[in-house]
Parts: sequence; C-alpha cells; structure tokens
Amino acid sequence: MRKLEIKDAETIGIAVQDEISRSEEARYDHRLHGILLACSGRGCYEIGRLLGHSPRTIERWVHRFEEGGFAGLRESARPGRPRSLDDKAMEVLGQHLRKSPKSFGYHQNLWDGKLLSHHISEAFGVTMGVRQCQRLFRKLGFRRRKPRPLIAKADPVAQQALKKLRRIARADETDLWFEDECHFQQHGSRCAMWVPPEVKDPVVLHAPTRKSLALFGAVRPSDGVMVAQQASVFNALTFLDFLKMVVRHTRRGRKLILVLDNARYHHAILLRDWLRRHKTRLILLFLTPYSPDLNPIERVWKLTRRLCTHNQYFQELQDLVGTVAEQLARWARPNDCLRRLCAVS
Repeated sequence: MRKLEIKDAETIGIAVQDEISRSEEARYDHRLHGILLACSGRGCYEIGRLLGHSPRTIERWVHRFEEGGFAGLRESARPGRPRSLDDKAMEVLGQHLRKSPKSFGYHQNLWDGKLLSHHISEAFGVTMGVRQCQRLFRKLGFRRRKPRPLIAKADPVAQQALKKLRRIARADETDLWFEDECHFQQHGSRCAMWVPPEVKDPVVLHAPTRKSLALFGAVRPSDGVMVAQQASVFNALTFLDFLKMVVRHTRRGRKLILVLDNARYHHAILLRDWLRRHKTRLILLFLTPYSPDLNPIERVWKLTRRLCTHNQYFQELQDLVGTVAEQLARWARPNDCLRRLCAVS
C-alpha cells in the first residue's frame, strides 16, 4: 500500500492540535488514542512525539487509565479551597460581565483580570488576585477570542448572493479567479513567538524605512494556482498589464471570471476598449462594497506574511522581494495548500 502523505504536514499538524484543544470531547478522544498506542507497545517518548505532548503527560494518562479506567481520562472538577463567591454572587457577576465596564462607571471598554479584581472588591467586598480573576472568566464560560471584523456598511443580502459561486467554480467551461493587491513592508511584521527562558527581552531588528513591495495577485481556487506581478504603483496601466498576464494563465477553452474589489482603477475608462475586445473570454465580477472577507486571496496574503515576513529583518528591499518571490514561485503551480485555503463552498 502506498505511503500516505499530507501536503504541508507541519502547518496542518498545528491546525489539528488547535482543533483538538477546542472541546472537552476532542481532548478525551485524544487521550484514548494515546492509550491505544500504549497498548500496542509504544513507549512514552514515541507516543509523545506522535501526539505532540511531553512523555510525562503520556505517563499521567496511562496512570489515570489504570486507576480509573475510561472515566479517569475524562476531565473532572478539580478540588480546591472554598469559593469566595457563592452561586448567587457568581450569577450576578456573570450578568455584570455581559455589560460594558463603562456602565459601572469605569473608563475601560473591555474587561480584564485587573479590572475584574477591582470590580469584585467594590461590588462584593471580596479580595481576589488578578490571576484568580482571569480564571473566573473561564469558570463563567467566557472564552478569550479575537472578534471577527464585520464592516458596518456591508450589505448582507448582496454578500449572500455573491457567495453562491460553487457552481461557477466547478463548471468545466469557466476559470474562476480571485484578484487583489497587497503591500509587503520592508520593515517586516512582528508576532508572538516561543523564546528560550534565558532570553528576557526578545528583539527583532526593524528597518527604518517605508519602502515596500507592491504586488498584484490572483488565485484560482480549483487547483490552488496563484499568479503575481510586481508593480511600482497601482493604477489602470499596471492593472491592465496584470489582466493580460492572468488571461495568459487561463486554461485553454475556458472563460475567465475574475472576482475583484471596487478600486477606482478597476473601473478605469482606459480598460473599456480592451475589455470590450475580450468580452468573450473575460468577465469582471465585482465584489459588493465593504466585503473584503468574501475574497479568499486575503487569506493568501495573510499566510504569506506569516511564512515570509513575521519576525524577519530585511536589510535591503531586494531581500524582501526575493523571500516573497520564492514563496510565490511554489504556489505558481497547482498545489493543495492554496486549493484548501481558498476553497469556494
């Protein structure tokens, strides 16, 4: 039997670990897999490497299973000291946290552990540390989530109509592409990362410049092919050059449908004659206003930044250009990474 392979296994593995940690049932099933591997004779180190945990964690799972069976693998309430807030107070506190802090006279607009500690002291006369208050959020069912942005002026009815592109994407006579423009700054981008304990103040060099790489890009969700072109400026002329490039990459015998936003140069008069001559081969399908979330190429730009520019120092602009170009070259051929990332459903 042929060996199974998953494209970008390292990236997909991180995503799977995140998905497992999302729910209690998934974590329980994950522990069962660890016990199953132990039953097959594998050691703690090997199981830990396969499942992404330390050997000590695997050892604890086995001891819990030996002592309590399947029930020992389930998450249970952990005993502790008596609560400072009774059930009634916790219910009232939950109601408070569902309101804005400003409704209680505070200047902040978001709850955090420090503010909650102060509020509990004022409202209930109970002293709690900041760390304990942070645990209270979890106990009350709150989750730390970054809110999904939703542009206020967007038209949900028009957005829903545009989402129905599955039939077009699967049609044999059409090639569906999504287009957008993006700037990559030479000074790079920063994100949280794991650092060794001896590093107290992690530093990433920051190029003191406003130089950037400007790119036109288009992705074909059906097979993950992406084409990109560098531009000195975004205008009607450079956009027309990029359109010609996308047309050359359209599969033979198919009509190109290009989904794009409403930038002014996308509607330029300069394009009309050329579009009229190619109307049998090309259709521009404009997104509804204030709807960047409907363009899957936005995910490609975000992934490119994570792979190429996060916590990186580029001494010269050409260093940035080379790094991004190398990544885009990998996506210039059909690939499963972008096919899955930009799938139209």
